[in-house]
Amino acid sequence: MTTSSPDESFKVTDRRKRIEDEPAPGPQAAVSGKAPSAERSLVGLFMMLASSALIALGEAPDPATGEHHEDLANAAEVIDVLILLRERTEGRRLPEETSILEQLIYDLQLRYVSATRRSV
Repeated sequence: MTTSSPDESFKVTDRRKRIEDEPAPGPQAAVSGKAPSAERSLVGLFMMLASSALIALGEAPDPATGEHHEDLANAAEVIDVLILLRERTEGRRLPEETSILEQLIYDLQLRYVSATRRSV
């Protein structure tokens, strides 16, 4: 076995140019080429959770199977997550985000009550 001295090893030179004054773009910016929008992602999160609740309520088909099935326990958990998000983001949402979230929670709660009455 041969040992090499530090002088015989290879050298790595970083040739990337760095601009210290610019903030690093997020992972979404690399995909779309522009900075991510917090508004769209928050509303998107609300809509994704609402879609999950509708699927669990049996009002929308499961994307994996295409079938309607009812899982009221899962629907209640998703609605609770939306309520938790409402509480934790209070005072930090845009008026439009607040309106959408309130409408989604209200609608899902009514649908949940209706579904629990059907199942009794």
